[in-house]
Amino acid sequence: MPKLARILLVDDDHTTNYLNQLLLRRLDVADRLLVAQNGQEALAVLQAHAPPAARPEPTLVLLDVKMPVMDGFEFVQAYSQLPAAERQDVVIVMLTTSLHPQDVERMQQLDIAGFLNKPLTQEKVDDILQQHFA
Repeated sequence: MPKLARILLVDDDHTTNYLNQLLLRRLDVADRLLVAQNGQEALAVLQAHAPPAARPEPTLVLLDVKMPVMDGFEFVQAYSQLPAAERQDVVIVMLTTSLHPQDVERMQQLDIAGFLNKPLTQEKVDDILQQHFA
């Protein structure tokens, strides 16, 4: 399977970001790993690293649900307002420690590829790549 152009990790927990970066680097699944601490920062990172419209890049966003400043739900809402060309070839998967029925129901209503319970593992990464980028 070819490597993704970029993966964006969005989590306010530095340890989680660090461990996810170690895993993704070990798996060698992306040319670039980007990190943001909240949804607002993630929007800025995506726009700053957006490829030209003529050359879309497969991108995976691994998005935490609960963060300060802008949480995962607010990010998805703001992201959906971006021009379609900026959203092309971007797959969003939410990562959560909360499988509270109310949170699960909210995530199921979002226009995202899916959601997973933390922690991120090689099996989960493999499943995401097979399902969305094969």
